[in-house]
Amino acid sequence: MCYNNVVHKNFYGEDMKKLLTDLHTHSTFSHDGKMPLQQMLDGALEKGFTFYGASEHFDYDIFFGGKNLEINTGVRKIANIDAESYFHTARHLQDDYAGCLNFLVGAEYSFDEQPQVIDAYIKCDEKYKPDYVINSIHSLDGLDFYYCTVDPEYQFKDKQTTYGLYLDAVRKSLDAPYPYDIVGHFGYLTRYNCYRGGNPDRSLSLAEFGKEIDDILKTIIKKDKILEINSSNKGGISPFLPSNEILKRYFELGGRKVTFGSDAHESSRIGDKREEVVALLKEIGFTHITVPCRGEHIKVEI
Repeated sequence: MCYNNVVHKNFYGEDMKKLLTDLHTHSTFSHDGKMPLQQMLDGALEKGFTFYGASEHFDYDIFFGGKNLEINTGVRKIANIDAESYFHTARHLQDDYAGCLNFLVGAEYSFDEQPQVIDAYIKCDEKYKPDYVINSIHSLDGLDFYYCTVDPEYQFKDKQTTYGLYLDAVRKSLDAPYPYDIVGHFGYLTRYNCYRGGNPDRSLSLAEFGKEIDDILKTIIKKDKILEINSSNKGGISPFLPSNEILKRYFELGGRKVTFGSDAHESSRIGDKREEVVALLKEIGFTHITVPCRGEHIKVEI
């Protein structure tokens, strides 16, 4: 069963007529998490969340041919997740919090088309059977866009080339042969100054890339996947990912399945900017958020 009735007041002082959801978070099981998983769960419980999901990083794109760089002092290498420990711990916590919190044990797969990367995700899914999977693009050629900000030496080519490669990677990820539910933070690379060429406009716009964006959005709809609204912009040019423009276009094309993710790495950020996201969704015309769990799509009114 994916949904237990949870009765308490939420962080905003309202009863559970407003069901709070956050499915994109990371604990110290991820290389960049800041708090243990149980502390994250306690934070979600304190804020009154009905559905809380841990989506720890599975960065097999980096571990099979990626650069896995350690750039500048104080920037650590990405450590591979201990999948056995994560799923063992998370499943026990899932039982412990049953009746208080719908805790979903998820994973964030960073896509790469290399056969060994695909095979690793297939084996992970077969062995551990996550409650849901976020399918994301974090890197090109094994280099996470984050590193471009840390050291300009690792910036990519001009904007047109870099964004074209990114959009191509996102489109390929939608045909991944392993199960996934959510398309994560579409437009991720706009968070960072990741290309050379002097073009200051980091936006991923329909004017420049409309054909490619439409193809991606139509494919998400056709495959019955869920588009994530990620509230962590980390200095990006858009308050959320994807941008308002892309989100409106998704709705125009018939897309109705969206989910909320704060990308929190500590409990204080769980649900961050949720009310702003909900206001935007309502303005566009969305009526609910979709929560995936073991193949089931749960509709939560906003």
